[in-house]
Amino acid sequence: MISATLYSDPACPWAYSESPALRVIEWRYRDQLRWRLVLIGLTERSEQYVQRGYTPLRGALGQLHFRRYGMPFSPAPKARVSATARACRAVVAARLQRPGSEWDVFRAIQLANFTTPLVLEDDGHLREALAAVPGIDAPAVIAALDSPEVTAAYEADKAETRTAAGTAAELQGKTATTDGPVRFTAPSIVFESDGARLVAGGFQPVEAYDVLIANLNSGLERREPPETPEPLLEHFRGGLTTQEVAALMAHGNDAPDRHAAEAALIELVAGGRATRTPLGDDALWRAAG
Repeated sequence: MISATLYSDPACPWAYSESPALRVIEWRYRDQLRWRLVLIGLTERSEQYVQRGYTPLRGALGQLHFRRYGMPFSPAPKARVSATARACRAVVAARLQRPGSEWDVFRAIQLANFTTPLVLEDDGHLREALAAVPGIDAPAVIAALDSPEVTAAYEADKAETRTAAGTAAELQGKTATTDGPVRFTAPSIVFESDGARLVAGGFQPVEAYDVLIANLNSGLERREPPETPEPLLEHFRGGLTTQEVAALMAHGNDAPDRHAAEAALIELVAGGRATRTPLGDDALWRAAG
């Protein structure tokens, strides 16, 4: 068993763009990795971003840069700039309410943040984004955002992410000091097994994760890609984007073939075995039924 700690923030476009690589690692190693999500809390107040020169227009234009990584975007300017703390607290509140659900909540906020007008500091918007997450009581999550329990857990997450000084992430320039201590940037992963600790700081290619995992335990079982997307949609019941499917179907270090993946997905939809829901400039594909 390898422990994998993901340091991330639902508002970070780098973390969002890493999704295809993370799906690949999840598929290849399944429950041989024990995952833990730790929230960074990039900003507490929107003024922090305003002081750095961020505007809704700059945010929308910035999304165009990340389209090359393949995740869905809808680059329309938001109503206003917002900090990330409320969204991070929502993920933590879900973790306390129903352990394990934090992953679904994290993804729901990511997708809404980059493909809808969601304002992260608007509790009503967050409640709406979480309403469709299975097993989550969205009103209860939002009501708990400022509770002592959520505050304590969130602050503990923040403190842990700000312990990156002297790590390989800092050596690679994959850390930040925006609020003082050296912190991990999103998305950073720390893999641990039998006393060994390997750090993949910031945005990395899937090959970097794969090499670290293989060196920690060469006895793991490594699942190969399926011949069609159908097993992927059955496994990832919450749905996959086109680029995630393309990455999952790539063999070894081959480049993902997005066109072939999308064609195969369309065939599944035509055969009634999958559904396609428009999402930003792409779609979310799910198993039918």
